[in-house]
Amino acid sequence: MLKLDLSNEPAWLDLGHGVRVQLRPLTTALMVAARGDPAVQNLPEDAGDEESALAFAKGLARVAILDWEGVGDADGNPIDPSPEAIDALLDLWPLLETFQTGYVAKGLLLEQEKNASAPLPNGSSAGARDTAKPATLARAPQPSAKTARKG
Repeated sequence: MLKLDLSNEPAWLDLGHGVRVQLRPLTTALMVAARGDPAVQNLPEDAGDEESALAFAKGLARVAILDWEGVGDADGNPIDPSPEAIDALLDLWPLLETFQTGYVAKGLLLEQEKNASAPLPNGSSAGARDTAKPATLARAPQPSAKTARKG
């Protein structure tokens, strides 16, 4: 069953290391905005999966993060979120990982949740599960069957 959160209120996500970010709800509009981000749109065609994923995560964060706590400049003075500061924040691997698993993954789980069936037999079987048990090999050779009589 698809569970809808109709509150549409921003929520706080703890990224660790004393950093919390306030995020807009992950909606289709936000995902579309992230895909349209110039950094995502201007990726070279031969960009790898990792480079694409990082560009998308940063694009999504730039539209999703409303506020934060625990982020400061080089002198330790608190700073407000800005595109440059958000990019710098997500350049820190543990914080990027937490953002991906705590925020982006929820959207991906919803994508999986919307389709309770495996893909069609004439389509991709990537999401299908095995239903048959694996065959076991005989432990000892079996005797050959006798030839039928001609008659």
